[in-house]
Amino acid sequence: MLISLHLPKTAGASFLVSLEDIYGEDLLRDYLDFPINQIPLKRKFDALSKNLTSRFANLDNYKCIHGHFLPLKYSHLSDATYITWMRDPIERLGSHYNYWIRTYNPNDAGKLHTRVVEEEWSFEKFCFSQEMRNFYAKFLWGFDVKRFDFIGITEHFDSDMTYFADKYLGVSLKNHQMNVNATRDKNSSYFDDLAFKGEVTKFHSKDVELYEYALKKRMERIG
Repeated sequence: MLISLHLPKTAGASFLVSLEDIYGEDLLRDYLDFPINQIPLKRKFDALSKNLTSRFANLDNYKCIHGHFLPLKYSHLSDATYITWMRDPIERLGSHYNYWIRTYNPNDAGKLHTRVVEEEWSFEKFCFSQEMRNFYAKFLWGFDVKRFDFIGITEHFDSDMTYFADKYLGVSLKNHQMNVNATRDKNSSYFDDLAFKGEVTKFHSKDVELYEYALKKRMERIG
């Protein structure tokens, strides 16, 4: 069983399409938990309760689970391979804000997405909000980052995808590009003010630490 955590705005949608190419009906798309729309206590309670209920779920028909969920939900699957993708968490914030503003649809937006747009949050408020603080750490609550067998780096998507496909699937994967902002230079930063970026970096120090761990593991695997 492959457990693939899709951290928002880390190329997870593109990765999903590649997984669909390989697994087809053997892929379970798990996108119904909406963890970032829950207050912390409710999010943690849901993760614990779903960890219990998933132990009795019939997952025998699936070879891969991919989606927005706390990986604690499936942490009892001791023989599973756990993977995810991360990108620079500060630039990820900028991408997330821009994406939410650009794609807002009141008919299907989550509660937090709706608040951000309809309350007209500034980029600064978004970056320093408790709701978005240490986003990766929120998802990884109760799950040790060291349990991941593979953490791809979004900034090295093509090469890391090739490595992942060869090592864990033994096949070649076609790269897809989903939810990409075609109007923006992918090499440009969302932060022109370096002092502001420095303060945001301090505010999200846990995520920066997680990302640095992922970068270190990548350096180790490429030798």
